[in-house]
Amino acid sequence: MSAPMKTARRSLLVTSATLLSLSLTAAPVLAAPKPTPKPTPSVTPPANMSAVGGARLGKAGAQVNLASGVPVLPKDLSARSWIVSDAESGDVLAANNAHWRLPPASTLKMLFADTVLPKFPKTMKHTVVPGDLADIGSGSSLVGIKEGETYTVHDLWLGVFLRSGNDAVHVLSAMNDGVADTVKEMNEHAEELQALDTNVVSPDGYDAPEQVSSAYDLTLIARSGLQKKDFREYCSTVSAKFPGKTTKNKKGKKVRETFEIQNTNRLLTGDSGLAQYQGIAGVKNGNTTNAGSTFTGVAERNGKVLLVTVMNPEKDAANEVYKETAALFDWGFKAAGKVDPVGELVPPKSAAQAGGAQPGENGGEAGGAGDSAASAKPVTGAAAQSGSGGVGVALAITGGVLVLLAAGAFLVNRRWPLPDLVRRRTRP
Repeated sequence: MSAPMKTARRSLLVTSATLLSLSLTAAPVLAAPKPTPKPTPSVTPPANMSAVGGARLGKAGAQVNLASGVPVLPKDLSARSWIVSDAESGDVLAANNAHWRLPPASTLKMLFADTVLPKFPKTMKHTVVPGDLADIGSGSSLVGIKEGETYTVHDLWLGVFLRSGNDAVHVLSAMNDGVADTVKEMNEHAEELQALDTNVVSPDGYDAPEQVSSAYDLTLIARSGLQKKDFREYCSTVSAKFPGKTTKNKKGKKVRETFEIQNTNRLLTGDSGLAQYQGIAGVKNGNTTNAGSTFTGVAERNGKVLLVTVMNPEKDAANEVYKETAALFDWGFKAAGKVDPVGELVPPKSAAQAGGAQPGENGGEAGGAGDSAASAKPVTGAAAQSGSGGVGVALAITGGVLVLLAAGAFLVNRRWPLPDLVRRRTRP
């Protein structure tokens, strides 16, 4: 190569290197965007909370009337909010930050069920289309619904209550004219129940900005749902057979596979290191990043029916929300009849205006109780009784009936009886 050509080549290389250096200086490299941090819920309850149900329920901290003969509250409770109440009389026996508005997680599905369950007979069938499963949040709990398969309404509600399936919620919402209309109806129903701390954004309880409820509201919602026979059936079911995909057998005939689903309520089913709670009858658990663990339960013992709601225990021990719920149930059953209430569960607006008409008697009954699938196995809360060990015990719901009050007695006695509430017994 000639000297002039070598000189020209060196000049070109120097020029290229210079231009590259200038371009890197003028246009700095952009770092990959950092993920948006998740909102951190306040660790301190607000100074001013709702006083629905009584002034003391709007105060921060534990509220209880300790007196001679009243047991002390359980030690080491870490939940940000909790409430113990008499499901029948509506008396609030004790509470802690009862109206603190917190993310509810899947306990919000109780409001979804109380709103939508009465609309469709349980024998009604629906074939799932792609749009039914749109916009389900990433990481959602699912029961395993497949596009193109047909499910009964009964199947879908088992998916909602047992597996907390957001896919089942979205299919039922699609049947109910869509998510937006369902959310609107849920908010309207919450207002009717006087659950005024509650704001619904997503019907499945998936974390969403401004989606909140409170221990007080979740208890009101559970109390309303338990007026419905179907609601009681689903929330007390331990396990059931759920439809799988359709296949062809060796003869070329189409057959529908099934698989077993179990309830995720660990007080209902028991778990490693956690016994089934004696007398438990539901209701619903939840867990998300923002909400932590949440739970509302109903249990009966010696004729007394209690509701307990626990939201977001700070302890991260396994099953902590259930352990704290069980401790509060134990306290409530010991304190009932001895402790003066600190507030009350208010009746729905329509019940108060009607002077005590019994709510919910025609809700959720479509299809009738006799349409329950034979594979569903409701729990018996007494299965943990001494001698049974809970092994091999057939599970059943008994038909104990609570006395119904006359309509005019509602406002006088502040009672809201739970007709035909699930009762528990072991069956050989």
